[in-house]
Amino acid sequence: MAMKTVPLRVGVDVAKATLAVARSDTDEVVALANESKAIRGWLKTLSGPVCLAVEATNVFHLGLIEQARKAGHTVYVVDGYRLKQYRESIGGRAKTDLTDARLLLRYLTNERQDLRTWSPPPKGYATLQRLLRRRAVLTQAKVTLRQSLADLPELQASTRALLRHLNRMDALIKKRISRTLADLEWKAQAHRCQAIEGFGPVISAALTMVYHRGAFASADAFIAFMGMDVRVRDSGTFRGRRKLTKRGDPEVRRLLYLAAMSARRSATWRGFYDRAIARGMTPTQALVALGRKLARIAFALLKTGSEYQPARQGGLAYAVR
Repeated sequence: MAMKTVPLRVGVDVAKATLAVARSDTDEVVALANESKAIRGWLKTLSGPVCLAVEATNVFHLGLIEQARKAGHTVYVVDGYRLKQYRESIGGRAKTDLTDARLLLRYLTNERQDLRTWSPPPKGYATLQRLLRRRAVLTQAKVTLRQSLADLPELQASTRALLRHLNRMDALIKKRISRTLADLEWKAQAHRCQAIEGFGPVISAALTMVYHRGAFASADAFIAFMGMDVRVRDSGTFRGRRKLTKRGDPEVRRLLYLAAMSARRSATWRGFYDRAIARGMTPTQALVALGRKLARIAFALLKTGSEYQPARQGGLAYAVR
């Protein structure tokens, strides 16, 4: 009877310039340059089945995980918030590159059976995500400038000129988003979502992008991927405060919240929002609940190819073919 091969386990803490690597076959943590050539050379030294746990760190981890998967290794990308919670649960007090690499290795060793392997996103996903994030930065800059310069009347003419320029850049980004959707043949799906109250071209593009990131078995999985699901903390008679997991892209959640703010003023969703307030929700909680509902409808449209048709009674909405 053949012996079962135990894969080499590797935890990698990622920084912009360096990688800290902890392996299950040694106590040593080694430093590696976070450069394509250095990563490629290091991967060639690995033999047999290898599993890597890598913390998601902006875009600095992408080169490593893409090359590792291409080399045939199993990759797990660990959310930073989840890793932080794990550190606290085991009493970890230090946070350095070395300790985080070992923490990732420990997390992989103990939790691997419950982790999902990383797979590359579909073509064009990264482009759309980058455009949406750049637009978020631009939007924040416009708000900051408008508020900061509002009490300086002598600069109003220059402020208006600057904001016009930023608005032109915003329009260019939106055109690029639309062109990318067309190139990916996702434009019809995004357009279908725009029929939902509160949805414009940007949030529709964002949810279409998220939908194509993975094969979601249900709307619950879709919601959870965006971090819009609720974390429950109850014990005995104690009922903890409900909070969003916030595991997904924060820009998608921000766009959904803005969509809910707009949708609550519509005849279709005003009743939904008012009932949430009547049940004791704060305005923010009610908007989050409405945003989650809108995301579920968008998922149904994307999954079934249905057309959205609002029902004007009772604050409900449904999709029909």
